[in-house]
Amino acid sequence: MKPLKRPVRRGILAAHVAVSVSWLGLTVGLLTLGITAFVSGDPATAEAATRSMKTFGDWLVVPVALLSLVSGLVLSLGTPWGLARHRWVWTKFWLTLVTTGLSIFSLRPGINAAAADGVADIDLVIAPSVATATYLFITAISVLKPWGLTRRGRRLRISASSAKSVDARSLRQTA
Repeated sequence: MKPLKRPVRRGILAAHVAVSVSWLGLTVGLLTLGITAFVSGDPATAEAATRSMKTFGDWLVVPVALLSLVSGLVLSLGTPWGLARHRWVWTKFWLTLVTTGLSIFSLRPGINAAAADGVADIDLVIAPSVATATYLFITAISVLKPWGLTRRGRRLRISASSAKSVDARSLRQTA
């Protein structure tokens, strides 16, 4: 993929950060509603919480997860960070891919079942807890950028630096 021009990259980056933070906030909201539904002794409160979770699950979980995944993928492929050059980017990609799949194929069906049955179980607390912890971890590695280059990244850096040294030598020889 061609490198993104600065205004496009910045726009996609802003969208990616906004969508990713929204995904984290959505998950914290689902966790709050799940805890409310699970610990509430009032059936009406539990039902309202699971119905609210269903609304979030039906309307927000899938688009927010997919937008976060796609915008991150476009950024990684259109910038020097690359998808498989740095361990933190590679880790973010796989965690986002897995959590997107789990959100679509596990979290939503669990919320829908709880809303249909009117019974909240511990799964409505565990799934958003794990998701929230994962998104906080992804956020931390986005800021800290730990772990250095992957093998591919080291190989690309070595080939780029050797190409630069060849160019520099050829310039000295022609001068």
